[in-house]
Amino acid sequence: MRQAMPAGKVALAALSLLLALLIWGKGLQDSFSRPSVVPKLSVRQQEISWLATPEIPDTLKPLFIGESSENKLRDALREIPLSQMEDRERVVLGALETTDEKRRFTLKKPVQDDALGMIQKALLASTGKSKTEPSDLNALKSIQNDPLLYQVVCLALGGSKEICVDSAVSKRMAFRLTFSQGVPVIAILLGSGLLIRQVWLFIRNAKPAWPPLVSLPLSLVDMVLLVAGGFVVLGEVLFPAFVAPFTEALTRNISSPLRESLRVFVGYSVMTLPPLLILRQQLNGLNLVAPPPDGGWLQWRLRPFGQALSQASVGWLMVMPLVLLTSWLMNSLVGDQGGSNPLLDLVLRSQETLSLILLLVTTVVFAPLFEELVFRGALLPVLAQAYGRGLGVIVSALVFALAHLSVGEFPPLVVLGLGLAFVRLSSGRLFPCVLMHSLWNGVTFINLVLLG
Repeated sequence: MRQAMPAGKVALAALSLLLALLIWGKGLQDSFSRPSVVPKLSVRQQEISWLATPEIPDTLKPLFIGESSENKLRDALREIPLSQMEDRERVVLGALETTDEKRRFTLKKPVQDDALGMIQKALLASTGKSKTEPSDLNALKSIQNDPLLYQVVCLALGGSKEICVDSAVSKRMAFRLTFSQGVPVIAILLGSGLLIRQVWLFIRNAKPAWPPLVSLPLSLVDMVLLVAGGFVVLGEVLFPAFVAPFTEALTRNISSPLRESLRVFVGYSVMTLPPLLILRQQLNGLNLVAPPPDGGWLQWRLRPFGQALSQASVGWLMVMPLVLLTSWLMNSLVGDQGGSNPLLDLVLRSQETLSLILLLVTTVVFAPLFEELVFRGALLPVLAQAYGRGLGVIVSALVFALAHLSVGEFPPLVVLGLGLAFVRLSSGRLFPCVLMHSLWNGVTFINLVLLG
């Protein structure tokens, strides 16, 4: 006879669920006010295209650059709201407008005057002169550390391409452009082929049988306590609030962006403690009732590593075109909803090695390990046992996407969660999911660094 659930445990789970729904609702609402990183990514992509143009062969320019890189960069800058535009972006836009007499006054005059004034101020500061002249190109040394800014201002002052264009910079940017655009294209082509193959096998009923899903004898109440209580209430709110004053004191004298990277690293580490401790207690309770199955309750199964890496790579390739298609459809139908993960902008702006290392460890190691442990290691098997595999996959993907607290990123994250659940069920292992999640975050991280 099944033992009745303690009333106190049920009440605690109900309270945790209520608080979690309130916290997630507030977080999703706040995501509308967070700026989107999409416009800045578009600008960075066009900046690289502009700088790389001289080194891209004419036969490949339609593929990697398309139409005029100058026009695309100008249009991308115009997409950024003036209130969110940085001084550097104003200067670049003003310089681009200046080099094109036909469009010189298409930009709002106060913004153009502001940008041109910044150019003049930078040049005067470097030369000590009271007046700048278009031929005074030596004054550009003050902004030469920024290749794009140097080039557009140099051209705006009347310099020739032989003087203004740095071939070494163009070669580096050509490599970045090739990687940032070439890898997604190759992944989409390979992933689409694998998806077509899966559909064909399904139609022919020739799909290999999936291994049985190892039962994780925990209840839905246990999952509510783990996700709502541990992950949301304790992990996202109470523990970070307790640690925040100490983190603030420790990082007060550290310069940005290293300060923000340290806070992210410490904050994420602290956030994982409550759910990990709860899950450990739950698994220890299972061990007292019955011995764990082969591979453990969570079915990590680290070996064979090569097979896990292959399963993760195939899963990553298959989910890539679906996620990108979902993002494109959402932007086309409802527009950019904003609410990008602040971590994306932080990686985009970081240039210090230590700062990037901390962010890399957080996004490529800690996040995949922790999130897969909770969502595909514990939540998915319990939901699949209670409601069947299909509904379990859908609900676990929805909870996974909700946990990121971003309305704009919600649909693509649901698709990613479905792909991770597919790998978990088709492989019968948790480790390939961690590798696939790390691969996804890692490629995104590298792209942000290259665009930064």
